[in-house]
Amino acid sequence: MAKISPRKYGGKSAEQRRAERRTQLVDAAVEIWQEQGWAAVTMRGVCAQAGLTDRYFYESFTDRDALLGTVWDQQRDETLAMMYVALAEQGDGDALDLLNAVLVKVVRHIADEPARAQIIFGDHAGSVVLEQRRRDTLQMATDLMIEMGRQFLRDDVDERALRINTLLGIGGFVELMLAWRSGLVESGTDEIVEHLAAVGAALAAPFLRPA
Repeated sequence: MAKISPRKYGGKSAEQRRAERRTQLVDAAVEIWQEQGWAAVTMRGVCAQAGLTDRYFYESFTDRDALLGTVWDQQRDETLAMMYVALAEQGDGDALDLLNAVLVKVVRHIADEPARAQIIFGDHAGSVVLEQRRRDTLQMATDLMIEMGRQFLRDDVDERALRINTLLGIGGFVELMLAWRSGLVESGTDEIVEHLAAVGAALAAPFLRPA
């Protein structure tokens, strides 16, 4: 028996159209989140923004939390990719040069695109799924920073102490970004980067090989 090919509408397969609808929903959620915060991201609101009916929401997401998690993961991955780009652009240098390059990239991004920063560096209190994502992301960023600096570490480095200091630095960074975005800390971008770099250098000093 001859194999029947899937029907296409407007030159697009059902899978392509489903992927496009999913993208529309995610984009609508991002827009609402940036403007009003995560709590305003509802199934009906997102569908209205995307111009789709409820049944298309459930075609891609089991519930609202699944959509929130998807948006968070997308923004997290873009932020981590930004860090990798900063490292690649920096090229040669010591551990503190690389740290400064990452700080400049991320802090300037937050200053230049505050709406986008609302997702990763906003207030997520009240959402179990986002609080868990936040904790997981802190650990992920800690792993990344440790591996990034591995080549500069002492041979006898205390791994436990290194992880504690790295987690302190990243957790403090996130809290400072929250305070900065909300106006609790009034400072220019360059001053923020300079202060963060100094704190990072102090936290890293016990673990780095002598220059």
